[in-house]
Amino acid sequence: MPLRFNGALYFSMRILYINHYAGSTRHGMEYRPYYLAHEWVQSGHAVRILAGSHSHVRSTQPTDNGNPITKPTTEWIDGIEYIWYPTPPYAGNGIGRVRNIWAFLRQVWSDARKMATQFRPDFVIASSTYPMDIWVARRIARMAGARLVYEVHDLWPLSPIELGGMSPRHPFIRLCQAAEDAAYRDADVVVSMLPKVSAHMAAHGLDLRKLHVVPNGITLDEWQGTPPAVVPEIAEYVRLRRVEGNVIVGYAGSHGTTNALDVLLDAASRLKSEPFVFVLVGDGMEKAHLERRISQEGLNNVRLFPPIPKAQIPSFLAQIDIAYIGWQRMPIYRFGIAPNKVMDYMMAGCVVLHAVSAGNDPVAEAGCGLTVPPESPQAIAEGLLKLSGLTTMEREAMGKNGRAYVQAHHLYPVLAQKFVTIMEDRQ
Repeated sequence: MPLRFNGALYFSMRILYINHYAGSTRHGMEYRPYYLAHEWVQSGHAVRILAGSHSHVRSTQPTDNGNPITKPTTEWIDGIEYIWYPTPPYAGNGIGRVRNIWAFLRQVWSDARKMATQFRPDFVIASSTYPMDIWVARRIARMAGARLVYEVHDLWPLSPIELGGMSPRHPFIRLCQAAEDAAYRDADVVVSMLPKVSAHMAAHGLDLRKLHVVPNGITLDEWQGTPPAVVPEIAEYVRLRRVEGNVIVGYAGSHGTTNALDVLLDAASRLKSEPFVFVLVGDGMEKAHLERRISQEGLNNVRLFPPIPKAQIPSFLAQIDIAYIGWQRMPIYRFGIAPNKVMDYMMAGCVVLHAVSAGNDPVAEAGCGLTVPPESPQAIAEGLLKLSGLTTMEREAMGKNGRAYVQAHHLYPVLAQKFVTIMEDRQ
């Protein structure tokens, strides 16, 4: 905890965390900045998070006392100081998102001296998925005499090239590449959530002595005690399908292209004559398309539900038999994956069907389920049949394996301390 001397508070470290899309338990994803910052605050550090007022991944956007944010607005959440910069709404990955990014970076750049002199950070972390925030973070770090940390979520510009089909010669991609190269050159520390990135980063100029892996994780607070019951509509639907003798296959997360839920629907079609019911909870750009498919193809064994509060996720997962996560077959996954929902599945003690081809596979590493090739409805259907044929004892053993794996490698108190140790060791 911070120390008090002659009436003033003194913190162990001051950490400025720049994450355009940062969320919280009040706003929804992205949760990682909140969980790390919460642990740092509990350890006596001061943390200020800079974020945009509009993000495509949040379920609830921040407001200024219920009104739209029109100027930089401070909000304190569990001891963490958030500053929300007004950014325009957008949909998809077009020019609207570019304007949103520019609005955020322009304002943080303008506030650089104020951040450096008023907050006086010891560490400045650039962590916004896209790499251009390295320039504003570097500006603040140099003014403050602080250490510069670059946190990698996804590899940009490689992700929009390989996942979005953008040309390497596109002006936006060239800008991202210049920023990525600057990050590897100028950062004092590079922290990656992906485990297999060293060759790529070295090819772009990174001294690998700077590189450390700090994966995604979970917080035990959300898994202790009795969680809130899942919404009655879902609970009753699952109860009735179970009474009918069905195996409940559950999915909780985004409904986007990268989640490959079309392939899961193809597998569900193959299993129409089998006692399987598929319950998908969440939202995303592909949800309307999935609903049309379910209606047009008569997939009566599939039901989509709206998103539920994160606190209800443990209750939902406790009601299913098999948890599903799938991916597209994409070369970029050779650098590894860091899916949050797998951590939730494991902590819930779920048996997991994982459809993936990647540089790492937490489900296989933990021994908590079965991995099958991605984009193969037949492989998914066969995998579900295999898992449903396990004995109760075999399923329980897999569930315990997953929970033990997360507790050993992915608890946020451990990850947050590792992150701090990495930063301190570079001084």
